[in-house]
Amino acid sequence: MAVRNDAAVDRPGSAHPDRNTATANGDAKSKGVAILEGLLGRESAPVIPLRERHDRILPDNKPDVRPKWLKKLSFRHTVIAASFLGLVALPATLASLYMAFIAADQYHSTASFAVRSIEGGVSSDILGMFTQASGGSTVSDSYILMDYILSERMAADADRRFKLEEIYATRGLDYFYSIGSDLPIEEKLAYWRDMVKVNFDHASGIMQVTVKAFEPKQAQEIAQFIVDQSDSLVNSLSLSARNDVLRAAQDEVLAGEARLANARAGLREYRDKSQEISPEEGAKLAIQLIGGLEGELTKLNADLATAKSQMSEDTPRIRVLKTRIESLEQQLAVERQRLGAGEKNPSAANDPNAPDVAGRIAEFEELETEREFAERAYTAALGSLEKARIDANNRQRYLALFIEPTLSQMAQYPSRLLNAFLVALGLLFAWGIGVMSYYNIRDRA
Repeated sequence: MAVRNDAAVDRPGSAHPDRNTATANGDAKSKGVAILEGLLGRESAPVIPLRERHDRILPDNKPDVRPKWLKKLSFRHTVIAASFLGLVALPATLASLYMAFIAADQYHSTASFAVRSIEGGVSSDILGMFTQASGGSTVSDSYILMDYILSERMAADADRRFKLEEIYATRGLDYFYSIGSDLPIEEKLAYWRDMVKVNFDHASGIMQVTVKAFEPKQAQEIAQFIVDQSDSLVNSLSLSARNDVLRAAQDEVLAGEARLANARAGLREYRDKSQEISPEEGAKLAIQLIGGLEGELTKLNADLATAKSQMSEDTPRIRVLKTRIESLEQQLAVERQRLGAGEKNPSAANDPNAPDVAGRIAEFEELETEREFAERAYTAALGSLEKARIDANNRQRYLALFIEPTLSQMAQYPSRLLNAFLVALGLLFAWGIGVMSYYNIRDRA
């Protein structure tokens, strides 16, 4: 039985990974079995111990000093854990410490205003004046104003006024929220857009501007500067629109005024030349004169006939009557020729181009017609200008400021807890994407 026990004890250790060793163990086992079977046939056979095996590989018994929880992790798990500590935990901790102890306090100032137009009547209450729905033109002006507040021109004007590099200089060790020195205008514009926020409500047309600074008074001054510049821009846009509306009407008025002046100048030149106010009145006087001369001539002819019946031809009275009749006939011929024969005007005897009464009347009527038409056109242009001025006044824009720049008493920025949380969340998200990408590549390899 002892031999069987020893053989049973040695049997499990006879296996070896190496094929040659397994073959040798098999031969030795066959020999041992044969010896045991021979010995078992005898009752008093002595127990022969088997030869001890010296080719067995013993395990390494060096002590493992790793903690129990680390013994369960493989190498890649250790690398992933180390990457989490280095890429997520440590940066998030540093960001939280920065936000808690290094980041400087920032104060804000808020102003609210709207671009309004006089067109559409006056609202029944003060609140309605600020909250009424704005037209499309004022909305477009509001968007123009938004772009102007966040534009490079506004940033440059603010830099010339306040010296942004001095107002937003580094406070303590806070280099993240401060501005650098000797920066180009493009980088100053990017920092300006970080410190100035504009919100626009399309429904009510109300625009809210929020300015951040390290000092509450500085934030209020910058906000007031933005309001003043915005008011100047709106006034400029309103004046430009008003001038565009009035320009055409003013041009018509100027043209009508010049035409009327030319017509009046021509009429005055004609009166100076003819030395009469109206040729029509002169013609009426000439007709009356001709009628008087004809009447007097008729009377003299009657007197001459009476005298001839009583006296001879050689008497002085008859000679005087004949002389007077000849003079009247000559005068009457001259006056009749002035009306339509084109003879010279005695008042303009030295002017060879002086027309007759009919020609002067035609020329005068042409000048008078031009003057009357010019006056009517000028009057109509003045009426159009007045109407255009009323329309321009109704369309005038203005900046309705109903919340002046506020003065903050408590720092609202930066949002320390929120920023620390967002940094940690972003790092965790990026780290998670990296780990998932690694496992995805490992599974596909």
